[in-house]
Amino acid sequence: MALHGARSPRRSRSLVPAALLVLVAVLGTAWVRIGGDLDGARSAALDRFAAVQAAQRYALSLMAIDYRTVDRDVRRVLDSSTGQARDEYAKGAERLKAATRLNKATQTGVVRAAGLVSVDGPRSIARVLVVADSVIRWEGAKTPPQDRFYRWSVEVTKVGGAWWVSKLEQVT
Repeated sequence: MALHGARSPRRSRSLVPAALLVLVAVLGTAWVRIGGDLDGARSAALDRFAAVQAAQRYALSLMAIDYRTVDRDVRRVLDSSTGQARDEYAKGAERLKAATRLNKATQTGVVRAAGLVSVDGPRSIARVLVVADSVIRWEGAKTPPQDRFYRWSVEVTKVGGAWWVSKLEQVT
């Protein structure tokens, strides 16, 4: 005699694949969400890294000036900047070129440290602190090389998928 409410073996067997299908769907959805979150985090980290790299490259460009290649050196600085930083550098570029050639000056530098201070994602602006040192030499001069120490607050703005220096301030 059959008991009411007891499941038949056929019915139990059909519930197992359905339960497994639901479990696979739930795990698949979780996997996709976690993967998407990881991709977003990875993308954000790469973007922050690119912002710091742009600030470092700009600092190195500022310190890499040679009287023999000054036109190209100035162009490199202008080509990696936008906005206020570009405008301010462009204003003094001709004087810098003339003085560099006249004095047969060369400047080389190294970035000692750089770090991200903040990122304003919606506005695509980041602030980076850069610590750098340089040496200026004058060909044929009796003046000894001069060491210079720089501490900059660099604002970089993302335009068209690339980071450009938009503001530079000396930090004391």
